[in-house]
Amino acid sequence: MKKIHNLQRKNLEQWTGFFYILPWLIGFSIFQLYPFISTLYYSFTNFTLLNVPSLIGFRNYIRMFTTDSLFQSSMRITGLYTLMAVPGKLIIALGVAMLLSAKIKGIGLYRSLYYLPSILGGSVAVSVLWRVMFMRNGLVNQILGVVKIPPIDWLTSPNIALGTLSLLQIWQFGSAMVIFLAALKQIPRELFEAAEVDGASKIRQFFSITIPQISSVIFFNLIMQTIQALQNFTSAFVITNGGPMRRTYIIGMKLYDDAFKNYNVGYACAESWILFMLILVLTALVFKSSDAWVYYSDEGDHK
Repeated sequence: MKKIHNLQRKNLEQWTGFFYILPWLIGFSIFQLYPFISTLYYSFTNFTLLNVPSLIGFRNYIRMFTTDSLFQSSMRITGLYTLMAVPGKLIIALGVAMLLSAKIKGIGLYRSLYYLPSILGGSVAVSVLWRVMFMRNGLVNQILGVVKIPPIDWLTSPNIALGTLSLLQIWQFGSAMVIFLAALKQIPRELFEAAEVDGASKIRQFFSITIPQISSVIFFNLIMQTIQALQNFTSAFVITNGGPMRRTYIIGMKLYDDAFKNYNVGYACAESWILFMLILVLTALVFKSSDAWVYYSDEGDHK
């Protein structure tokens, strides 16, 4: 009887846990899982919000890679944007984290101030502020004018506009910086002390101790920031609206235009799945490469 009672109690506890997470499961199924699956179905249709979806096979996907030059250019621009924003963001985040790991008075305040852009940087208001700052008569050019540097067309020059957008992404380094800071705190100080005894310079210590010890965190930040950059939309839409000459027309804007301006929802769903597959492939490649450069101290060897 005691075993039966324990079994019934265990089953009751399991069902209790299930009912606790049931609201989340319902919300996840309705607002995430169902839309995710439905976009795959709609990607094989000619759904335009004004008609009943009808299956057309792979025509949307064929069109993307054969006749839609705008999709191809937007993917290329998105890749270039990611190559500029992600390395720059990680380098700045790591550099600031190393500065903020020092034991100085008021360091908590400095850490909060440096983290602030990551909270505000993705908002429409900050994107508008960024646009105002980098206008031809904006604050940035006014500061450059003090040192006799002529005004720069940050947002209207086809060769510079995408880099200006990347600066906004880099400016939001707070979240990556906090993670780097936590990782730096976990490095055993004995390693640096032993390196100093052996006569290793600070640069040698950085590349031989710091980088290997936080390589798993670099790996995590690399994946997360790459995904975030590939999905960017707000800054390009608000600051440049894809211009000039569509040099900042990233894939997020292409999806928006096709779905909500051209009402070609089926085609936009197909584009979103190509973006999803690109993120999936890049993530898999980073995971595959981690065997060669990610170090876990608890295993004593590379991953």
